[in-house]
Amino acid sequence: MTYQPGQRVALVHTSDPHTQLRPGDTGTVRRHDQQQNIVEVTWDSGSALSMCLDAGDRIQPVTTTPPPTGGLVAEATGWAAALRRMRAAGTEAGRTAAEWWAQDTIGARASGDTRLAARRVLAGIGDCDPAVLDALPRYTSAEEAVDTAGWELFADATGDSTGWFGLRIQQRDEAMTVHRDAFAAAATARVADLCHLAASPTGVDVSHLHPDRVRIGDVGVFSGDWARTADPDGTARIAVGFVGTLIEHWNGWAVFSCTRAVAEAIIADQQRHRDQYRDSLRDEGVPEDELDRRVDAALADLSFDGDVIVADQRALSDDPDAIERIAPDGDGRYVVMGRSWCWEAVDPYACDRIVGDLPDPDQA
Repeated sequence: MTYQPGQRVALVHTSDPHTQLRPGDTGTVRRHDQQQNIVEVTWDSGSALSMCLDAGDRIQPVTTTPPPTGGLVAEATGWAAALRRMRAAGTEAGRTAAEWWAQDTIGARASGDTRLAARRVLAGIGDCDPAVLDALPRYTSAEEAVDTAGWELFADATGDSTGWFGLRIQQRDEAMTVHRDAFAAAATARVADLCHLAASPTGVDVSHLHPDRVRIGDVGVFSGDWARTADPDGTARIAVGFVGTLIEHWNGWAVFSCTRAVAEAIIADQQRHRDQYRDSLRDEGVPEDELDRRVDAALADLSFDGDVIVADQRALSDDPDAIERIAPDGDGRYVVMGRSWCWEAVDPYACDRIVGDLPDPDQA
C-alpha cells in the first residue's frame, strides 16, 4: 500500500519497545519511501517516529468519514472524539481497579508488612518482573478483538447507545484496543503511585528525592554504611536518613548542609551507635574502666557546645589535635562531618525513618 504526504494514519503495532506511542495513536504521513518501505509520520503526540513496514511496524489509514449510524459517530470528527472518550474511560477504569487492588494488597484490608509489600511491587514494576506484573489489576473484558461487551463500554464512554453496531470490525477492534491499553497504563501508574505512598517512611511520595536525581544545590536524603541493616527478606535497609542540601562532593562522597534539628538528630544517632558499641563491649567482658577508651577509639564523640558542634576524634585518630568545632553558617545550617565521614545520597524508600523537612515534588 502507498501512503501519500498529508494522509492520516493510525498505529496498529510498533516493534520499538521504547516508544511512548500506543496502538490507536494517530498522525500525519510526511513521506513514504517505497523502496525501503519506510513511512515517516508526524504523530499527534509530537513524536516523529518512522515506521518500517517490513520490520513488524504496522499502520492503517484513518477513516475520517465513519459510516452513517447516527449520534456521535455520524459527525465529521466523531470517530476521533469517540476514541478519545474510549481512552479516557479506559484510564478511569484502570485507576479505579488499582484503588480496589490496593485495599487488599497494601491498604487497610491487607495483612502483614504493607511497606515491605509496596517496596516489592515497586521493584517488580521497575524490573518488569512477570510475577509482579501478572498480579496487578487485569483487564477483565473478553480478550477477543471484538467482544460482546464492547457496545456497553462504547455506549458508556461516548453516550452513543447505537453507534457500536454501525462500526466496522476494524473500528471495533481499534476502540477496544484503545480502551484496553489506556486501562493497563493507568492501572500500573496508579499502583506505582499508591505503592510510593505505602512504602514511604513519611507517608508521602518521596520518589522525587531519588539519589540519582540529587545534584549540587538539590535537597536529598543522606546516610552512610554505618546505618545499613537488613529487612526480613535480606534487602538492605537504612535505619535513618537525614535531609540536607548537597553542596559539594569530597573524594566521591557527599557533603551536605542541614538545619539545627537535623544536626541534633545526627548527633543523637551517633550517640546511639556509641551506646550500642559500649553495650557490646560490656557483654564481651571488657572492664568498665576500659569502656570509654575503647568507645572513643572506635567512634567519634559529637556534642553541642552552645550553637557549635564539637567533634572529638582524638582517640579515634590518635591525634591530640583531632578535635573540630563546627559552627553554623549565616543561615544557621551545619555541615556535620562533611569531608570526614563517607556520606552519600540514599533512596528515601530504603530508609526506615527520615529526619528533616522534605520539599514538595514541585520544589525539589
